[in-house]
Amino acid sequence: MSASAQDFRPDIEGLRALAVAGVVAFHFGLTALPGGFAGVDIFFVISGYLITRHLVAEISETGRLDLLRFYARRARRLLPAALFVIAATLAAGAIILSPEEQALYSKGAMFASAYMINLWLIRWSFDYFANDATSNPFIHYWSLSVEEQFYLAWPALLMLAAWVKPGKRAIMVAISATGLASFVLCAWVTSVSQPWAFYFSPLRAWEFAAGGLASMVPARLLHERPRLGRALSLTGLAMIGVAYLTFSEDAPFPGFLALLPVVGTVLLLKAGAAGARDGTPRLRNSKRNCVNAALALPPLQWIGRLSYSLYLWHWPVIVYAGMLAPELTPAERLYCLALTLALSILSYHLIENPIRRSGWLMADAARALVPALLLTGTGVAAAYGNARLAVHDLDPEQRIIAASAAEPSTARARAGCVQDYETVTPTPCVFGDGRRTIALFGDSHADHWSTPLIEAGRKNGYRVVTWLKNSCRASRISVWSSELKRAYSECDRWREQAITEIIGARPALVVISELALTSGRKMAGGGGGGDTDSQDADWRAGLRSTLTSLSQAGLKVAFIRDVPFNNANVDTCVARALWRNERPSRCDQTRAYAANDKMARLEREIVTSVPNASYVDLTDRFCSATTCHVFIDGKLAFRDQHHMATPFAKSLEPEVEKRVISKVGR
Repeated sequence: MSASAQDFRPDIEGLRALAVAGVVAFHFGLTALPGGFAGVDIFFVISGYLITRHLVAEISETGRLDLLRFYARRARRLLPAALFVIAATLAAGAIILSPEEQALYSKGAMFASAYMINLWLIRWSFDYFANDATSNPFIHYWSLSVEEQFYLAWPALLMLAAWVKPGKRAIMVAISATGLASFVLCAWVTSVSQPWAFYFSPLRAWEFAAGGLASMVPARLLHERPRLGRALSLTGLAMIGVAYLTFSEDAPFPGFLALLPVVGTVLLLKAGAAGARDGTPRLRNSKRNCVNAALALPPLQWIGRLSYSLYLWHWPVIVYAGMLAPELTPAERLYCLALTLALSILSYHLIENPIRRSGWLMADAARALVPALLLTGTGVAAAYGNARLAVHDLDPEQRIIAASAAEPSTARARAGCVQDYETVTPTPCVFGDGRRTIALFGDSHADHWSTPLIEAGRKNGYRVVTWLKNSCRASRISVWSSELKRAYSECDRWREQAITEIIGARPALVVISELALTSGRKMAGGGGGGDTDSQDADWRAGLRSTLTSLSQAGLKVAFIRDVPFNNANVDTCVARALWRNERPSRCDQTRAYAANDKMARLEREIVTSVPNASYVDLTDRFCSATTCHVFIDGKLAFRDQHHMATPFAKSLEPEVEKRVISKVGR
């Protein structure tokens, strides 16, 4: 991505430092930069700026593009360090990760090696029970995949525009049209399917296009009016600062919000390019522009040079550190930062820089491209082989853990019975052929009771009819969806229809369970952190409202207390413990943290105050007086942080029969 020596832009190197600093600070939690992830957007704009400037210059001079030479430069610059970090991360994972995790993340490494992990993540992100993405040591390669896909398509677009009509104007029109179409689609898709907008390269093309247009717009006006240049620099820096300080993971990003860091970067790039009348970016006016002069300071130049290696190393370091010590202290995070710096310096000086500047590789494009293709193929094959090897002759205990976590509940095993986020019309599912009906109503925390409830109902002559929807509580509370990045209005509409249908069905008993409010879910309009007093009041009123509607309709209700909440995915924690010859009990939680008895007492008071409603508490099957267990009677109790594993749920059938079915005749 570096330009030639005569075109070197110190301010761009400083922008790289600003970008990678935001990303690293965000992931390491070292500073209050909730929007540091926008640093990736800065990189996208810089790439669009530099690549377009180079390609347009070559088209203008020669009327063609030497694509082999172009891709050879990209391969020398990006591939060796990326594959080396992938190999090192896989090697470390063989020690730290459980076999099932090694298999899963090796697939991620395979797609990362082929620069297609962004496409894999789109599919993965739609799996409601997918492993937490923050545990994936290769997830940060998504942005590199987007860049590589940009490099494949962009030269063809520019050449096509130049062929249709020679001259820069046609190229600018093509870039503008592409960028505008990409932005409009990105803004729309962000509101309806955020993972596609985030990971899909055509929907990020507008950010590269913004940089490309910036590289073609003359900077003469800024050269003639240095005050305007300073104003643009300050404005651009302020826009990036606002993005870093105010954005959050819950924001509907990229969409319109991404305009802030993108436009800010464009302004800084144009102000920095105003160093000469002909637009040659030599920063002659750096003394008159304090922002660009600051970006050219030696510390930022040093970080900028290391930015690629820093980006590659920082994520696997912090992910693996978090696995070894889940509650990292600030000091431990600083140690991780020091390790990241050390690894980055080593890979920059031993791999990245020597290969990029190798005279032998630079002499002929084929000398770089042939090894690059071989390295890529080797990386893909090695990652695939590692995925297969990790689960070959898997220990029986590990197989039990994996099978328990993967087995769906009885309701979820039938397609469409646990409805997705976008659905607003309930689709009840019937299990059993009993003459009398029990209704099961709620979110996925009602669903995991479907297995024992359906079996207990069958034994007692009841059929169970389910009204279930992901992340949609039975309580009348409007929630903020972290998956949709917006208020979950579909839930409100679905819930009201479901309540109407349940009342119309006249079941002998309505069974409700739902994710406890204090498990960290946000209410509608919430972009903030914990639950506020207002949210707590909304929850109380919402729970009482739903129960009252059912009660006044003459229906009996059994409300099952939520299961304990764990601080990590239990299947993963137990599998790692067994892999390291440790006891599964190391994953147990204190009852004070996991069960939240204080909140449960309040919940019980609300439920029992409503006529025909009773409170069912099965916490004693999970917790002692002081500890909540994750491995009970030889079974994995949870499939993740807070959903029961189905084999364990089956073992609760006698308790459900005793404590829930009995409510019918109360």
